[in-house]
This record gives sequence, structure tokens and C-alpha cells, in this order.
Amino acid sequence: MVDSIILPPDYKPSADEEYMNDMQLEYFRQKLLAWKKSLLEQSQDTLDDLRQGGLNQPDEIDRASLETDKSLDLRTKDRARKLIVKINAALERIEDGSYGYCEETGEPIGLERLEARPIATLSIEAQERHERMEKTYDDEA
Repeated sequence: MVDSIILPPDYKPSADEEYMNDMQLEYFRQKLLAWKKSLLEQSQDTLDDLRQGGLNQPDEIDRASLETDKSLDLRTKDRARKLIVKINAALERIEDGSYGYCEETGEPIGLERLEARPIATLSIEAQERHERMEKTYDDEA
């Protein structure tokens, strides 16, 4: 458990330190929790906007525009919900010690990739392989 680690305010994971040490794990845990909090706040804003109604606009164009906006809000909320599921899974991997390692090969995912996509479960090589396989199946369909 890395909860007792206090990070310096300017801490950034470095390749010079042991991969996925307690400080790096705490750094990514905090990053994931902040991302989740932000998504939940945005999601609440979306819900508040949707509750305000307004679909009984007398003008058809205004009503159509409002329906389009609400549809976009719902898609955004659904995307956030899916991201939160992935963030929770990443937080579980931090707890069980598997965070930062490719679920296919067991190799380190890498700090740069995790910095860009902290919910990553595959190394770049495994992800590219996965995408090539998907493209092959799409081309055959």
C-alpha cells in the first residue's frame, strides 16, 4: 500500500529510479484520482444541464438544436463513465502490484506511455500488435 508516501510537489517519475517504486506508484495513483474527480465533476455538470429540461421550446429549430446538444452531452457522459471504469481498474492494479506492466507480455509499459495514458494496460509494442490484429479482422469483414 502506497498511501503513506508523501510526494514532493515537483515530483515526476524518472527513468533514473527503480521502475514502479512506491513514489512512482503514488504519483500515478494521485494522477488517476485527480482525473477521476475531474470526470465525476464534469459528469455532475452534465446531469445538472440535462435536468434543466428545455425541450418544450416552441421553435422547432431551437428544440432540434437543444436535442442535439443533449445527445452530445449524453455521449460525453457515457465516455466519462467508461473512463472511470478504466481508472478504477488501474487503481486496483496499483493496489495489487501489477500496475505499469503489460498485461500481455509482463514487460514494463514505460513511464512516458503511462504519463500520456495512465490507464494503459499494454506496452506500445503489444498495443500496436493488437491494433494490427483488429485491422486484419476489419479488413476481412
